[in-house]
Amino acid sequence: MKPILVCLLAGLGHYVVLPCSAEPASVGPGRQDCDAAVGQARAVAAALPAEDISRYFAERDLYQAMVEAGNGEFDECLELAARAADELRTRRHELPPGEKLKVLRADE
Repeated sequence: MKPILVCLLAGLGHYVVLPCSAEPASVGPGRQDCDAAVGQARAVAAALPAEDISRYFAERDLYQAMVEAGNGEFDECLELAARAADELRTRRHELPPGEKLKVLRADE
C-alpha cells in the first residue's frame, strides 16, 4: 500500500485535510531559456542589413530582454525575445525607398 501525503490547513478554527504533492512545484523559465531565445532572435537579426528598420526595433527588444534577464525577470525576457522574433519574421516596419532611420543621440 502506497502512503498518501496530506497537508493540514488551519484557518479560523477549522482544519482542512488536502492531498499534498510530493513533487516540487513547476519552475518557470530560467536564464538558459532566456539566453537561448535571445540567441536565436539575434541570429535572425544578424542576417538582415544593419540599416533595416525591423532589425533596429528587434535589437531594442533584445537589449531590453537581456536587461529583464539581469533583473531575474525571465518571463518578461522570453516575451521580449518573442516580440523581437515576430518583428523579424513579419517585418512590420518599412521605410519608403530613399528614406533612412536616423536615431538621435541624447545630446542631439
